[in-house]
Amino acid sequence: MKLQQLYSYVRQAIDDYQMIADGDQIAVGISGGKDSLTLLYALSGLRRFYPKKFELAALTVDLGFDHYDLSEIRQLCKTLDVEYHVIKTKIGEIVFEERKESSPCALCAKMRKGALNDYARQIGCNKVAYAHHMDDIIETMFLSMFYEGQFYSFAPVTHLDRSGITVIRPLMYVPEANVIGFLHKYHLPLVKNPCPADGETKREYVKQLVRQINLENPGVKKRIFHAICTGRIEGWNINGKQ
Repeated sequence: MKLQQLYSYVRQAIDDYQMIADGDQIAVGISGGKDSLTLLYALSGLRRFYPKKFELAALTVDLGFDHYDLSEIRQLCKTLDVEYHVIKTKIGEIVFEERKESSPCALCAKMRKGALNDYARQIGCNKVAYAHHMDDIIETMFLSMFYEGQFYSFAPVTHLDRSGITVIRPLMYVPEANVIGFLHKYHLPLVKNPCPADGETKREYVKQLVRQINLENPGVKKRIFHAICTGRIEGWNINGKQ
């Protein structure tokens, strides 16, 4: 995927769901993975020509694990002219040593999001951009059906009343395969996830299941995504229209 195609996907999502307003201060959550770095590229480029003016900051939540070298991320942010912040936490210690969670992902995700949103607000941001792409949205829907009995996926735009932060997901129209293509074409500086539970989650199980279903039924992922977009899930109304 070329940069111009990425801009097109992201701008369409921003326009469809009115994700950005004039004067927004947007924090981009950076894990060091392909998705968040692709989102950073997209939004840093869109600043130059999108009709609504906005500012960016890049934020990484450091869970406290060893061997988490963020030097290349710092350099990328410098190249893209985006202010970079690292939020130091002890989330890894709390989840794996103090709480000894057998299924740590839900608690870890909740704590990471809390730390990210709180810090974003402290530095004056009113929005946080998460790097969930099309496949993430589809997988979340399956997880919700399998384990909660609901037809649900997170919304493109979510206002968090307690923090006053609005979460946006500008990569929502981008298939994961295109993100992988962008990663290789532009040589993004990935940082390996140091979490000991990485790759051993229910989400990874669902990811492989959806991949197999799509192999056996080509195009089914796009049809599932269309069903989510039109399925009257709260928050999925384009420009205020269901």
